[in-house]
Amino acid sequence: MTTDQGLSLALICATVLLFLSGRLRHDIVALSALIAAVALGLVPAAEAFDGFAQPAVITVACVLVLSRALQISGAVDWLARNALPASGGPVRTLLTLCGLGAFLSAFMNNVGALALLMPVALQIAPRAGLSAGQALMPLAFGTVLGGTVTLIGTPPNLIVAGFRARTGDAPFAMFDFTPVGLAVTLAGIAFITLIGWRLVPKRQGSAGEDFDTGAYMAELAVPAEASAIGMTLAEIEAKLAEAGGQIVALERRGTWLTAPRASRKVIEGDLLVMEADLATLIEAAQPLGLKLAERDPEQETRRNDEVLLREYVVRPDSALAGSTPADLGLRSRYGINLLAVARSGKRAATRLREWRIRAGDVLLLQGSVEALSGFTAHAGFIPLAERDLHLPRPRQALLASGIMAAAVAAAALGLAPPAIAFTCGMLAVMITRLVPLSDIYDSIDWSVIVLLAAMMPVADAMDRSGTAQLMAETLMTYVAQGNAVLALGLILVVTMTLSDVMNNAATAAVMCPIALGAAGTLGVNPDAFLMAVAVGASCSFLTPIGHQNNTLILGPGGFRFGDYWRLGLPLEAVVTAVAIPMILWAFPLQAVASNP
Repeated sequence: MTTDQGLSLALICATVLLFLSGRLRHDIVALSALIAAVALGLVPAAEAFDGFAQPAVITVACVLVLSRALQISGAVDWLARNALPASGGPVRTLLTLCGLGAFLSAFMNNVGALALLMPVALQIAPRAGLSAGQALMPLAFGTVLGGTVTLIGTPPNLIVAGFRARTGDAPFAMFDFTPVGLAVTLAGIAFITLIGWRLVPKRQGSAGEDFDTGAYMAELAVPAEASAIGMTLAEIEAKLAEAGGQIVALERRGTWLTAPRASRKVIEGDLLVMEADLATLIEAAQPLGLKLAERDPEQETRRNDEVLLREYVVRPDSALAGSTPADLGLRSRYGINLLAVARSGKRAATRLREWRIRAGDVLLLQGSVEALSGFTAHAGFIPLAERDLHLPRPRQALLASGIMAAAVAAAALGLAPPAIAFTCGMLAVMITRLVPLSDIYDSIDWSVIVLLAAMMPVADAMDRSGTAQLMAETLMTYVAQGNAVLALGLILVVTMTLSDVMNNAATAAVMCPIALGAAGTLGVNPDAFLMAVAVGASCSFLTPIGHQNNTLILGPGGFRFGDYWRLGLPLEAVVTAVAIPMILWAFPLQAVASNP
């Protein structure tokens, strides 16, 4: 082993361990690995940021913008409403739901596809006799499977195509993944809808009626003799800290104020609306002279017309993950109240202002239509109730669909490389204003872009130093023992296992050089091994952290970490059983590439 090989091996092991730990976000880990590779002399400083110019990175960014255009034009909403059954049993409902999710994921970002269909799934689940989790987990897994069908279905496919181009061959085309990906998707959906959904544990999800906010809301009147008169709302909240609640609204002389300023002083006749434990609140309010007020049904109706209560799930890529409500200033900056939080089906036990938001949490927010829509769009939250549709904009929907279809056709027919075809599509979206220009860059998941761009030079360093070849030879000699089919299955299973615990794009970037090294060692077709990486990197079903879609359903489905393997393990077995023979059929091992 040379010095460069030893350094490369140590670097990749440390990087994988950091990915696995989850303590740092994946883009931070990737950038750290890149800088370390430059410092160790494994990557020339002049080439450190060449990854940002890679076609795969450009294509991912453009596809995300095109996906956004399909969403906000109403095209996907129309398709969902017309394709999903109004009634039916579990099998029919799940077959349609998963099939639609897989179809959308083949041509748009699969996180976006799941986000669009989640509210619909929650709505139709009770009619089909399904719990929220029994609808959400099959849908999430279906959208993950659908990403394997085309070049643009998921970032790992684009990464694999980029590595193929580096061998001297042309990159994989738009539908080169389809024979294997479609077979895997059809088999996976058939298993999920006929058998698999029964393996999903019935948990009490965090969506729907589980918050039961009526049990936590109380109104306190301020009589003339109350010692609270003249105190600020912040001071009153501090006095009522034992109740663990917050003042969410104030009514003064018939005017209803949502999320009032903490500096506002209380006067006689005010009505304070609090979210707190009722029994503790009554005891804590007595020293202040506050009394429980009776609710007026007419006033309650009027308030409900003015103020909305809506549930949202936190996306894995939300910029606000890791923050607390106090950090965000929800009340002071946005005029929004956070009334309740649930994680894995359980309501938060700590004070809400101290709750650190995580991906998959379900938040119950209160505010005006304008305040909620503006904040949640910026925050990266997904509504769980049935959403207001992006109402009929048939011209825009047809235009968005046409632009996406044209970009796909141009790439599939070889009229332009995928990066150019989808860049033209993004340019068309910008010119036609299908996506507001101010939202174009917000449509792109920059953490994924940085991850891809940073890991590619690191992967190149593995290849140049011979580290990937060394690792591949070790696996092939001591594990696969020179058997090409066994080696192919090993690459698939190892990739799938890594993808269950680390980002799938990072997994593909790490495994592609090893796959190419394995094919070179055995003298077989490298395309087969690259396709095994593509399937394995995408099909992660054992944990909630393996794929963003798995994380997204964690809160709404009320799932625990150990719930995923019950359906995920047999599903991965089905994927492996179908993928290996399909890869061998579509990419015969004996068809050795001219530039292995």
